[in-house]
Amino acid sequence: MSNQPTRWTNQLLNRRAFLGNSATGLSSIALAQMLGSAGLLSASEKTPIRPEIDPANPHARRDGHYPAKAKNVIVIFCSGAISHLDTFDYKPDLIKHHGKPMPGGDKLITFQGEQGDLVQSPWKFKPRGQSGKMVTDLVPHMAELADDLCFVHSMTSKTNTHGPGENFMSTGNTLDGFPSMGAWVTYALGSETADLPAYVAIPDPRGTPQSSVNNWGPGFLPAAFQGTDFNASNPIRNLSRPAAIDAVADKSTRDYLRFLNESHQARYPQDSELAARIASYELAARMQLSVPEVSDLNSEPDHILKMYGADDTENTLKAGFARNCILARRLVEKGVRFVQLFNGAYQTGGEGVSNWDGHKKIEEQYAVHGPVLDQPAAALVKDLKQRGLLEDTLVLFCTEFGRMPTFQKGASGRDHNPSGFTCWLAGAGVKKGFSYGATDEFGYKAVDNPTTVYDLHATVLHLLGLDHERLTYYYNGFERRLTDVHGHVIKDVLA
Repeated sequence: MSNQPTRWTNQLLNRRAFLGNSATGLSSIALAQMLGSAGLLSASEKTPIRPEIDPANPHARRDGHYPAKAKNVIVIFCSGAISHLDTFDYKPDLIKHHGKPMPGGDKLITFQGEQGDLVQSPWKFKPRGQSGKMVTDLVPHMAELADDLCFVHSMTSKTNTHGPGENFMSTGNTLDGFPSMGAWVTYALGSETADLPAYVAIPDPRGTPQSSVNNWGPGFLPAAFQGTDFNASNPIRNLSRPAAIDAVADKSTRDYLRFLNESHQARYPQDSELAARIASYELAARMQLSVPEVSDLNSEPDHILKMYGADDTENTLKAGFARNCILARRLVEKGVRFVQLFNGAYQTGGEGVSNWDGHKKIEEQYAVHGPVLDQPAAALVKDLKQRGLLEDTLVLFCTEFGRMPTFQKGASGRDHNPSGFTCWLAGAGVKKGFSYGATDEFGYKAVDNPTTVYDLHATVLHLLGLDHERLTYYYNGFERRLTDVHGHVIKDVLA
């Protein structure tokens, strides 16, 4: 090979060429940095990034993959599948063709059998706020928030059955045994508080959802990342000090137990399971003081109780859910990373069906459930906003699937419909007064930008500073993800 300078080496030694290449090179580095911080680099660079977990402090705060828009998440989950057609998805053609067969839907068989004619919502749609968003009178308080909400009208599910549907929305899988969204988030990011669980599930006062603990379970992730379930009326089980033991003796016992644990851990410093178990005991001890404090709503002023409807002595179901909504806000204030708030349960009470599964008498059933949900949930968003918490908190309103634009044959209610439904987001990082995607003219199927649960999960993780393709956990021979091998961030909803 010749040692003589080539045309290329002459260019490298040329001052003008050197400065020119430096300018373009620096701009390329800057572009790569910007794309990386936004999680938009090519898939070829999507190598898994597993959080470094300290077994002795599994909930220690951890950084995400890039700067986050949201620090906390509150999920409002309407169990039973709230009808998009009777709340947020306005369809003039459904009103126009009320009482007529759905075109192409002759002899249509869905989850519970043959379908009847198209039926408009019993509740009137009206334009709301400056955006003019059409929302029904079933949820008048949430309607007032139209200019603050970001609607996704093209959601789809993989199942038409409640239990698997809840699993899918909460875990990204229709089967039991997979980690919940909150478990993935706390596994990745830890907590902002040392005295409360990083992840709290708040069941409806009437009971748990159909899939129960699967909605907040850790699946194959370490057990430290499961949700802790309690609500404003039912404290954490086995946490309170027995009445027969006085406070001084209880503290002395706990101090001695801590001494024994620390001594034992010092003998086996490499035992991660021992460290994790001691950490969970220590957290439980701290929770004996912190949970009663955060659950005690007596310090809330009267105007806040009234705003939420927690003072409603006539509608005790609404008052109970309202207290849960206040609890959700208090938990976020204290640094709890992920709060899952359920409206509706699968234990029936004197009022009949205690969830949104409106098969037979939807008008009668929703007349009960609407007031229970509406004022408290709307007040939660308003309260977060007035306290400045909505700037760092993402609120997700969701359900397991939608409902049919027809009534079931011989009934006055809507059957299950996984082909199209509505969720909404509010707060950190999402657009206000915005609607994304659409179902067809009758609200039957998503046709404009169909969106999956995987996409929704990817978007939530993105807002928390997490790349859904890189957040993994190696289990049973696979790099597992919340979004499996699917999902795209819904970029159009990002502020």
